[in-house]
Amino acid sequence: MDDERKAVSQDWALKVFSSIHRIPAAAWDACAGAGLADNNPFVRHAFFSALEDSGSVDAAAGWQPQHIVLEDRDGCVLACAPLYLKSHSYGEYVFDWGWAEAYQRAGGRYYPKLQCAVPFTPVTGRRLMVRPDLGETEQREAQATLLAGMIALARRLKVSSLHVTFPTEPECDLMTKAGLLARIGEQYHWKNENYASFEDFLGALSSRKRKAIRKEREKANGAGVAITTLVGADIKAAHWDAFYRFYLNTSDRKWGQAYLSRAFFELLGERLGGAVVLVIGEESGQPVCGALNLLGGNTLYGRNWGTVVDYPMLHFEVCYYRAIDFAIAHKLAWVEAGAQGQHKLQRGYLPQLTYSAHWIADRGFEAAVARFLEQERGAVTQDFKDLTRLGPFRTLDK
Repeated sequence: MDDERKAVSQDWALKVFSSIHRIPAAAWDACAGAGLADNNPFVRHAFFSALEDSGSVDAAAGWQPQHIVLEDRDGCVLACAPLYLKSHSYGEYVFDWGWAEAYQRAGGRYYPKLQCAVPFTPVTGRRLMVRPDLGETEQREAQATLLAGMIALARRLKVSSLHVTFPTEPECDLMTKAGLLARIGEQYHWKNENYASFEDFLGALSSRKRKAIRKEREKANGAGVAITTLVGADIKAAHWDAFYRFYLNTSDRKWGQAYLSRAFFELLGERLGGAVVLVIGEESGQPVCGALNLLGGNTLYGRNWGTVVDYPMLHFEVCYYRAIDFAIAHKLAWVEAGAQGQHKLQRGYLPQLTYSAHWIADRGFEAAVARFLEQERGAVTQDFKDLTRLGPFRTLDK
């Protein structure tokens, strides 16, 4: 229910909102850390508003906003979390389809569920977002209160579960201590070791990997596609028209469903401005491929890719190598290349652990999921160690 208020102490109260627009952007962004060095564009008010206003996120799409906010006695926002009532598990990247199927086979009703997440975005970031000017003890208390409020809402709505996906590691630790089940996963991120140039980065690789990347770049750039990196106001409506065609083409081939609308991308460009980085490839003056990135304080986040041509190595050049070029030129610490893809390892993107936390109402089902997660955790941890050891850098050569 919109603007539902529940007192949690003499001084604090929780509210639940059915639209991001009911929460002042400045108050939300203060909690999201928009002014901090490591600010994450995906948790900014502008990103959530672009999702809602474009119709990419709403009840009809199976993502019904239930954003939760903690206020003080004067109505000042102290903490907040992006929260959704969901009727499916699409667009999450921490897959629980198997859980849903097992629970429903046993006679349970898995949907709806609550999801604390950034829709369609496998990017680690703050989920229990707290104003940074609060004291350390108050911050922890506010996070614990948000979490308790989400669980209370889950109980009141009689949903099967609450899932917090891609939180930070400290947030996951807090939730685990509160009794939630922890889950780990893997992604591939590139780290900038103060490289002066792409060639400087290649110098850190083994000879075989260095030669392979050079050949890939030569092949991609020799295909007759002119590749340009556009930022902020340089991205025009025609670029979004072209990119949306690429996005639809890739969605049709990979998933059969496009989550994001054309309006979303233009709203994203309008509202996040210089944080939007679009790599576009043109052939004979016509756009044929593109990769969408968002720029944070110290990280370039690779998000969506699409193409209408099939040239060898073009995907690696546009998505991974141009992102590294950009990060080196702008002295960024990281490039996050999105979900999945062990092929990224040989291109300098090393495995990093990701986290999620899960509250399940049915105690018997919770025990079964806990057993599954224990087995999965061992497999993921071993895979992480093996892949790190097999990385392309000279210091890791055997």
